[in-house]
Amino acid sequence: MFTVIDIVQPNTVEEAYSILNKRKTNQVIGGSAFLRMGKKRIGTGVELSNLNLDYIKEDKEYVEIGSMTTFRTLETNSIIKDNFGKILEDSVKDIIGIQFRNVVTVGATVFSKYGFSDLIVALLSLDTEVELYKGGRISLEEFLDRDYEKDLLIKVYIKKENKNASYKSLRNAKSDYPILNVSVSKYGNKFKLCVGARPQKATVAKKASEFLSNNEINESNIDRAIEMASEELTFGSNMRASKDYRKAMSKVLLKRAIMEVI
Repeated sequence: MFTVIDIVQPNTVEEAYSILNKRKTNQVIGGSAFLRMGKKRIGTGVELSNLNLDYIKEDKEYVEIGSMTTFRTLETNSIIKDNFGKILEDSVKDIIGIQFRNVVTVGATVFSKYGFSDLIVALLSLDTEVELYKGGRISLEEFLDRDYEKDLLIKVYIKKENKNASYKSLRNAKSDYPILNVSVSKYGNKFKLCVGARPQKATVAKKASEFLSNNEINESNIDRAIEMASEELTFGSNMRASKDYRKAMSKVLLKRAIMEVI
């Protein structure tokens, strides 16, 4: 269980950022779902519920998601389903239970860059950007590659493209953390193959994506692409699975996702 010495509820993003950076031990308090699973001493908890960041809305080009939006809202929201089909719903629906998903927030999950995150790998296959208070608006891929810096994630933007996209995962039990997860999207002739829970954070298999995008789509080329993906990405071992098992299963999940989007 984590310990919080003090807690504040700022009324502006500027105030929240200022308090967050006053001391090294200050930390944002979102849904606190994963904080509860460990032991941590927090100086001042910065609670963001007064900042009106729990929303999903759209304009002509993007769907905008506030950082305090919960997984359950993401799972059930009609704007999300109308624009992106079931990929985001599929990525969160098996995470523990509805009570838990009513607490976990999009912003905390994305900002923390959890290696096991189901949501991040799904967002990565879409055209997703994040907006940081200090760091500005950048692509999710760029954000994941950056070193950690104390900041506030305010919004997530997903471009409204007519993409076919699929999410697949492998678990020891339905509500357990994933052993491996993948997502694949197709826009025109362009494919994007993403793998997460390696157990490192999600990433794009760039060489495999480029190959599949520039060659005829047949079984031989699909098999070559997934072999390329398994070779260009690194896999590790932990209590849930070995690196060799993850590497082998990445081919199975990627092929299922590719077949689904085509």
